[in-house]
Amino acid sequence: MKTETISRGNSPLFGGRKPLFTQKELLRLTGPLLVEQLLEVTVGMADTMMVSRCGEAAISGVSLVDMINNLIIVLFAALATGGAVVVSQFLGAREQENANKSSGQLILLSGVFGLLVGAFCFVLARPMIRLCYGAIDADVLDASVLYLRVIALSYPFLAVYNGGAALFRSMGNSKISMQISFLMNVINIVGNAVCIFGLKMGVEGVAWPSVVSRVAAAALILRKCYQKGNAITVPKTTRLDARMTKRILGIGIPSAFENSLFEAGRILVVSMISTFGTVQIAANAVANNLDGMGVIPGKALSLAMITVVGRCVGAGDSEQAIHYTRKLTLWSYIAMGLSNGAILIFLRPLVGIYALSGETMELAILLVRIHAACAILLWTLSFVLPNALRAANDVKFTMVVSVLSMAVWRLGFSYIIGVRMGMGAVGVWIAMVVDWICRVICFVARFQSGAWKTKYKA
Repeated sequence: MKTETISRGNSPLFGGRKPLFTQKELLRLTGPLLVEQLLEVTVGMADTMMVSRCGEAAISGVSLVDMINNLIIVLFAALATGGAVVVSQFLGAREQENANKSSGQLILLSGVFGLLVGAFCFVLARPMIRLCYGAIDADVLDASVLYLRVIALSYPFLAVYNGGAALFRSMGNSKISMQISFLMNVINIVGNAVCIFGLKMGVEGVAWPSVVSRVAAAALILRKCYQKGNAITVPKTTRLDARMTKRILGIGIPSAFENSLFEAGRILVVSMISTFGTVQIAANAVANNLDGMGVIPGKALSLAMITVVGRCVGAGDSEQAIHYTRKLTLWSYIAMGLSNGAILIFLRPLVGIYALSGETMELAILLVRIHAACAILLWTLSFVLPNALRAANDVKFTMVVSVLSMAVWRLGFSYIIGVRMGMGAVGVWIAMVVDWICRVICFVARFQSGAWKTKYKA
């Protein structure tokens, strides 16, 4: 391989080779991702507040379907991750034709998968909800079915948007997805306000703005994808390429399996907490809300990790892959320290925003302290570092570790100390921290071993 002169800054780190990313390029990638994650959390909170005005049956129905929604979003995100890794690797290897071809396959796969999932949920909405939640009140069931059927119409468009956003992240241009995400959230929140407060549409007033916003987002991201001048020329294809499809699904399926089981595990944990009484249920809900804000920077950097390490792996440069993994890990530690440190400093006023009784407030504060303090030390290596392994095609290892750790520690240990030993929600959150420690040990050992370097095949 011929040594290149480094116009973007010679670095002895890589033996005179050209750095694949400058500091400016890394910031340009991670900054918009941070804004996008922040938007997702804050708009979600605003949506919940507005939905609560539609009545108890409506809010109950929407909240039940949201758990199904989260699972489906995880599946779409896993497919997009598979595509992002493959495209990033081809770009790193400077195989432009394959990068273009894989991008077209990702868009096509996303659309087909979204159509299948949407049709399935629309037709089987009622039996799905009965299967997931058993016997629920008739009005809640009707609200859930109506909401799921309307929202299912948006699934093909959401899948396509996720695929397109992943492509722009692969190109190192997350600004596009941030801008479209901002518009999508504005349409959603304004539409909810108009339909709920103005038109008094109830459950449908919550669902239709989501459909409209996702249709708009998909149309805009496709328009951007097919514009000239991008680092990738996305072909307009209607035929599946077996080799490319296999490569994308080879990463997407293990990720989907891992993340869907993780979501299922979270549902089981919540069902355990629901047996502890109203005080613990409410405290857990508030703590989850605040903790979601604390991990926003970590989630943004975990997305950036896929693009950066995937590009390095595709270029066959494991030295740069290690360098940028360590760099983004350090950035995540700093950002997570700042976000969770701020939550710890202002914890009591933040919890005070919620209308809680004294006992519930004190328990919520304790749970947030457990999460925030431990997240500063453990969250990055538990959830950001494994994306470097996934970007190197080491997806089976991350899947096995995540699934087993969830089953043994997050679920099994929660039952032992939370239910059997009577520690309640505090016991469940301690079990969560033990799960993180297990993940840290496994993922750090795997990264240090270098076994992930052998998983990528050009």
